[in-house]
Amino acid sequence: MIRLARYRQRFPRPRVEDVAQEVRRQMRALHLAERVEPGTEVAITAGSRGIAGIPVILREVAGFFKHLGASPFFVAAMGSHGGGTAEGQRQVLRQLGITEEAVGAPVRVAAEAELIGEAPGGYPVYCDALARRAGAVFVVNRVKPHTAFRGSIESGLLKMLAVGLGKGAGAAAVHRAGPGKMEQAIRAISGVLREKLPVVGGLAIVENGYDETAQLCGLGAGELEREAQLLEKAKSLLPRLPVEDVDVLIVEEMGKNISGTGMDVNVIGRWRIQGVPEPPAPRVRRLVVLDLTKESEGNANGIGLADFTTRRLVNKIDFRATYLNAMTTGYLMRAMLPLTFETDREAVAAALQSLSPAPPGEARVILIRNTLRLEEFYASPALEKELLAAGAEMISPARELVFDGDGNLLIDTPGGKGEGCACPAFPAL
Repeated sequence: MIRLARYRQRFPRPRVEDVAQEVRRQMRALHLAERVEPGTEVAITAGSRGIAGIPVILREVAGFFKHLGASPFFVAAMGSHGGGTAEGQRQVLRQLGITEEAVGAPVRVAAEAELIGEAPGGYPVYCDALARRAGAVFVVNRVKPHTAFRGSIESGLLKMLAVGLGKGAGAAAVHRAGPGKMEQAIRAISGVLREKLPVVGGLAIVENGYDETAQLCGLGAGELEREAQLLEKAKSLLPRLPVEDVDVLIVEEMGKNISGTGMDVNVIGRWRIQGVPEPPAPRVRRLVVLDLTKESEGNANGIGLADFTTRRLVNKIDFRATYLNAMTTGYLMRAMLPLTFETDREAVAAALQSLSPAPPGEARVILIRNTLRLEEFYASPALEKELLAAGAEMISPARELVFDGDGNLLIDTPGGKGEGCACPAFPAL
């Protein structure tokens, strides 16, 4: 069918060596003892993203507030994720390792959000009922490029306030603004929340291209807009495909723990938002996705970014959760099913055949585990010269793709074997 060689590419790799120690250092620098009295109930946000080392980070944040004599607890802050239900959101947190035992403080989930005001621009402002009644609120989130808009602030602490604590109603209010005004909506809504809630600060997380913590930054209540500077750093560290033109991109797994859209649109070069032009690069002609991660709990938002998929993935979809996610954002195309084939073999073959009349052997094909893990990948011989010229290193020579008797892809995926990859088997090529 097609031959692929294994490659490695290098990204900048700033890294926090001792995450727990750095969290403590950042928390001390915020002088929170001046704002949080002993006995205060502190609501700490816990989101739905698969952030590196998040149980450790959250445990240290809670531990610091305990040191002050406060009573911290974690509140689910994930918009409409988890199917928009308390049990669904609780399960999302468990999948991420965010349990009371792991983070050292109670984990509380409320499905309800309360309307607490209106922001400039007419945006309704909603807030999680538990967070609203807390004596203090502390925001924790990763700062990274958003998957639906561009701005000076995108996904980070302010979005965690406006969308995360807003539950489904708050998420819908922000997304109804449309990609052109989402930053404005996030700023306006989070501004009202900071006026009405006792927000005492936040901890921003930046990751490198290896899914590691690159920087931790404590921000005071009046400094949260400084996440704009961290966003620039996050963009510079974003992992990318090694080339801009790809005929077929095969993604082994998608999922909510990987990206809010299952596959990071910044990596695959597809927005699929009506009325919004697609990015100029990368240019992926055909995209195949083979499986859905267990951590997604059936939410396959982003499946519509692909052109081809498998019956295995479709059978795992919780359509209620997926459609709720799509309806909340308004980006309906992202939930539409692509051409579905019974096996991996058929899906990959169909993608190659759709390039006709180009011979499969000349196709520019890349295989990745997911859009978070791009340091190692597989590529076809048609890309060899370009990849080597760009500094990629060939680890093993090209070999024919192998499938088992059920048509499932058999490949030793980078970072896959023994690390939870959704694909069924991983013998070496």
